[in-house]
This record gives sequence, structure tokens and C-alpha cells, in this order.
Amino acid sequence: MTTATPNSTLRAIRMGLLMSQDEFARALRAAGERAGQPNDASKRLVQRWEAGTTAAPRPVYARALESITGLPIESLGFATAIPQGRVVDDGDGGHDLTPATTGSAARVAAAPGHGRAPQPVLQGNYSGVWLSRYEYYSSSRGQTFTGLHYVVVLQHGNRLTVRSIPGSSDSDLTVDLTVDGSVVTGTWVEQTAGESYYRGARYHGAIQMLAEPTGRRMAGKWVGFGKEMDMNTGPWELTFEDPSTNRATLARYARLPSDDTNTPR
Repeated sequence: MTTATPNSTLRAIRMGLLMSQDEFARALRAAGERAGQPNDASKRLVQRWEAGTTAAPRPVYARALESITGLPIESLGFATAIPQGRVVDDGDGGHDLTPATTGSAARVAAAPGHGRAPQPVLQGNYSGVWLSRYEYYSSSRGQTFTGLHYVVVLQHGNRLTVRSIPGSSDSDLTVDLTVDGSVVTGTWVEQTAGESYYRGARYHGAIQMLAEPTGRRMAGKWVGFGKEMDMNTGPWELTFEDPSTNRATLARYARLPSDDTNTPR
């Protein structure tokens, strides 16, 4: 019979926030409501986490915990992390979803009965503000460039609509996606600015990405035609920024993202 190990880290963080267990639970519920991911956090649940009798939070609680503490779930003292993984370049022009190889998530994967990597599923609600980043090669300039947009993502079941936030780029980006487990597939359209190098040209194509189990990053490839009707492709990733989609939040992201390699199209 094993004895539960108290989560003194989570308790210290809660106390550092000057919250009682009941106040902490209310903050978790409020964070879930703001993110469009309601949860049933209670004082009793917080007590079980801190006592170590519940070793790890479910994903909906993990995201709320990250929201109110400002820390990644791996830093909150849980003995067993929620399923983790990372989308990485496979070195052959593609991407792989790999299980965690360090930390508590790796210990779970290596434990008896965990011989296979966790199978990612639809991780709640992807709605929020994300940073879109893709790379493309300009044959006329002989150079690779990066396109950055802050985008707002709205989820309807397994469908995601992605629209660039005005002011975050001099081009307008629209992406429509379907989520199937960890696979995200869809189409994209970009309307370049009239005063840009591409003089108002409209480009479109397809995109397929892998979503990490945390629900905070997707990465993969885009494909589309160039000005001379040549088929092009390159990496594309979406990185989570903020769960809110209200007017005040969108106004904060109506600015150019910072990236040393970014060149407006």
C-alpha cells in the first residue's frame, strides 16, 4: 500500500497568491468560464491535489491552473503530469508527434502499463488568440521569409475558424480547419496588401498540422501555388497566446508580432 505524497509546491503557490482553498477553487472555475472550458473545481478537489491523493489534474483543470498561477503544469508539483508531447521536425521534411522524454511525463510513459505513448484527443476548446508563424521561399528574391500574424481562433465542435487580427500584419489571413484527434487539416487564404512586394496578390492552399496534447501548439506544413504557378510548401505553426476573444483582448493583439526574421509581405 503506497502513501500519498503531499503536493507542497501547489500549496505554497496557492498561499503565495493569498487564496484560501475555497477561493482557489472559485478562481479555477472563473478561469474555465473565461476560456470557454467550464470546470467543477471545488475546495475538496484542491484539498485532494494538495494532499497528493489525486496525483494529476485532468486537462480542463490543468489549463485553468496554468491560467491562474501563470506557471506551466509541470511546475505545479504534481507527481504525475498530464499527457505531454512535442511536435518536432523529423529531419526529412515532415513533422512527428513525440512523447515527452524528460520530467514526470516521461516517467509515466516508462511506467508499467504505459508502454505506448498517450494517444492525443481533442483537448477541449481551442478558441482564443494564437500566434501564426509560417516560412516561405521567395524565388524572385532568392531568400526565405517568415510571415507572422496574431489570429483569433473560434471553435465549433471539431471545426476551427482562424482569422488574422487587423493590425497584426499588412496581409489578411483566413484558415478553416478540422480537428481529428491530434491531426488538424484545412485550407488557407492570404490577401496581401496593395503596397506590399506582392502588390495585393491573393494566395491560397492547404495545410495539415499535428496538435500537441497540451492544446497549446500545432505545427506542420502548408502547400500552395506561387506567382508562376509553381507548387510551394513550408513549415507552419500556431502557438497559443490567450484564451480570451473579447474586444479588449483583440485590441491588445492588434499589433505586429516581434520576430527578427519577419518581413511583411
